[in-house]
Amino acid sequence: MNAVGDALNGLPVPLDALVLLLALLLDLTLGEPPNRLHPTVWMGKTVALAERIAPGQQSPPALQLVFGTGMALLIPAWWGALAWAVTFGLLQLHPLAYLVVVAVLLKTTFSVRMLHRVAAGIGRVLSSGDIAQARREMSALVSRDTSQLTAGQMAAGAIESVAENITDSVVGPLLAFALFGLPGAVAYRAINTLDSMVGYRGRYEYLGKASARLDDLVNLLPARLAALLLWMATVALPGVSAGRAWRIMLAHRKRTESPNAGWTMAAMAGGLGVTLEKVGHYRLGDPAPEPAVHHIARANRVLYATAALAAAVAIGIIWLRWTLWP
Repeated sequence: MNAVGDALNGLPVPLDALVLLLALLLDLTLGEPPNRLHPTVWMGKTVALAERIAPGQQSPPALQLVFGTGMALLIPAWWGALAWAVTFGLLQLHPLAYLVVVAVLLKTTFSVRMLHRVAAGIGRVLSSGDIAQARREMSALVSRDTSQLTAGQMAAGAIESVAENITDSVVGPLLAFALFGLPGAVAYRAINTLDSMVGYRGRYEYLGKASARLDDLVNLLPARLAALLLWMATVALPGVSAGRAWRIMLAHRKRTESPNAGWTMAAMAGGLGVTLEKVGHYRLGDPAPEPAVHHIARANRVLYATAALAAAVAIGIIWLRWTLWP
C-alpha cells in the first residue's frame, strides 16, 4: 500500500484530475447509487427538515425571507464544510483513499448517464405509440401538466430536460470541482437542490427567493460555458447544425424566465433544427418544426460530446491550479 501511495504522489499529473476521470468512469458504467446512499438525497432531507421548521405562509414575508436566506447560505456551507473535512482527512490518511472516495463522492454531484437514460426512456415509449404511458413518465421529468401533451411536445420536454441539465448536472459540478475541489462541487449541488425544492413561486415565494437567486448567481458562468461547449460539440456531430445553434442561442437565449436556462436550450433547439416550447412560457428555435423521437437520440449525442468537452476544460483548470500552486 505504501508503494501505491508513493506512486500516486510521484505521478506527473494532479491527483484531482485522476479523481475526475475516475468519477466519470463510475458515472458511465455504474450510474447512480441507491437513494439511501446518495448524498444529494441526504441534502434533500436537510432542506426538508429546514422547511418543516420554517415560518409558514401566514407568517410575515420578511420573516420568511430572512429564514429562507439563512437556509440558502447555511445548508450549502454546512455540506461544503463537511466535504472539506472528508477530503482533508483522506489526504492525511492516504492518497489512494482520497482518489477512490473523493471520486465516488464527486460522481454523486453530477450525472451524464442518468440524463441520457431518462430521455432515451421517453423516446422508447413514444416509439411504441403508448402516449398515455409517455405522459405518465413525463410527469416525473417536467413540472408542467402532461395530460394533454402531444408526442412532439413530449419529445421537446425530454430534449429540454437534457439541454437544461447539461448546466446543472454536468458543467456546473465539474467546473465547481475544478475550481474549488470536492467542497465546491458539493456546495454547488446543495444550492441546486435548494432551488429545485423551494426555489419557485407560489408557496415558496418568499421562503425560496434567496435559494432561487443564489442558484441563478452561481450558474451565470456555468450556463454560458455549457452553451459554448454545446455549440462546439455541434461542430463535429452529424445531423446537427453549428451555425444554426449559434444563431438561435444568441437570438432566443432570453426567452426563458430563468436568466440561465435559455442558453443551452436555445443552442440545442438551433442545433437540432426544432422548436422547443413550453406553452405559455417560451418558444425556442421557431419557426422550426417540433421535434420527433429521433431528435432525442441526437440530443443525447450532443450531451455526451458536451460532457467530454466539459471534462477536458475541468482537467485543464485543475492542471493550471496544480502548476501554479503544486
